[in-house]
Amino acid sequence: METVEKVLGAVSDFIWGWPLLVLLFGTHVFLTIRLRFVQRFLGKAIRLSFQRKAEGEGDVSHFGALTTALAATIGTGNIVGVATAVAAGGPGAVLWMWLTGVFGIATKYGEAVLSVKYRVRGPAGTMAGGPMYVLERGMGARWLGIVFATLTAVAAFGIGNMVQANSISQMLLETANVSPWWSGAVMTVLTAVVILGGIRSIARVCETLVPFMAVFYVLGCLALLALGWRTVPAAVTLILESAFTGQAAIGGFLGAGAREAIRYGIARGLFSNESGLGSAPIVAAAAMTRNPVRQALVSSTGTFWDTVVVCAMTGVVLVNSGAWASGLSGAALTKEAFSRLPVVGPAILAVGLLTFVFSTILGWSYYGEKAAEYLLGGRAILPYRVLWVVAVMVGSVTSLRSVWSFADIANGLMAVPNLVSLIALSGVVASETRAYLWSGSLDSD
Repeated sequence: METVEKVLGAVSDFIWGWPLLVLLFGTHVFLTIRLRFVQRFLGKAIRLSFQRKAEGEGDVSHFGALTTALAATIGTGNIVGVATAVAAGGPGAVLWMWLTGVFGIATKYGEAVLSVKYRVRGPAGTMAGGPMYVLERGMGARWLGIVFATLTAVAAFGIGNMVQANSISQMLLETANVSPWWSGAVMTVLTAVVILGGIRSIARVCETLVPFMAVFYVLGCLALLALGWRTVPAAVTLILESAFTGQAAIGGFLGAGAREAIRYGIARGLFSNESGLGSAPIVAAAAMTRNPVRQALVSSTGTFWDTVVVCAMTGVVLVNSGAWASGLSGAALTKEAFSRLPVVGPAILAVGLLTFVFSTILGWSYYGEKAAEYLLGGRAILPYRVLWVVAVMVGSVTSLRSVWSFADIANGLMAVPNLVSLIALSGVVASETRAYLWSGSLDSD
């Protein structure tokens, strides 16, 4: 098993190496230019995202689709993943992570335009869309759609389910001495109650859970920064300077150059906001919307909230605490930074992780379900939901290091066919944007 874990780890490192990072970030920049910096419409997009009224065909509101996507996107990567990037790449990694969010808005927008444009109504009457349908209907490459859907269904059980459940159960065991069997049983029941009701049930829960968990966590970070306000300007300056020069640190930290800051900042940023991976547009296709551009604008705000706000807040807290220079990494670094605010800090971290991880389980269940539906038809939906619920329990009581690596590999490979469709059909995205956004007729049918 140890050999298998090493091999999977090596493959994962290769897939998430420079070629994929360049392809992802390059697509972000390409679409930003092609779409005339669509990020400038962020204010309009945020206003649209809070509308819950029905408009056009679909299963859930703009807000429901956004919060479901955010539920899947905002997870341990926003807390532990940021700490990993800072430990490996130094404080400068925070800036590069933030930039992936800024440029990734264009990619998330493009994905959603295509997913809504090429979506279909399934046999059960619900909407179905995502990169698999874009590849099939937009490019005539059903085989690539099958590849994408297969990778999504596999990755979902790992990165969106078992490793998430395991992280919750282990945290409760370490902090409150709660048996993984008890925490797993509670999570399994809660998951079943929500996901067996389908996308409408998931969206209803996410509409309440996601705003609460995001606001609670951001306010917690602001409280930490307020306590250490004297060093915040120096921390921000350090982040900006070391992003281009690198920063060697004291203690167990070995030092990081600019290359490491860029690599780890971009890698963790891309992994956190999922722009380009093709997951979020699956739920964007379920939105009630008058035209593809309206929902695409709403979807693009997901990257803004995930990376430009939540990841950035975590990064500044970590750097400002000084804990990043202690040689710690990952969860240990995050725990140390938040413990600088006695009682309250650990509570913020615990609640943040619990809600972030559970919401990820809900959001990814829909992604995997729609991938299974594409591959096997509507008859696959109920069995997939049942398997999903069972996997939550299995993940809670089992150590799954190899599952994480395997899911990491499938998650990275998902991006390739999705990016192919984004680049090949960028003209379609630009055409839709011209018809609705640039022409000023966004609110028309």
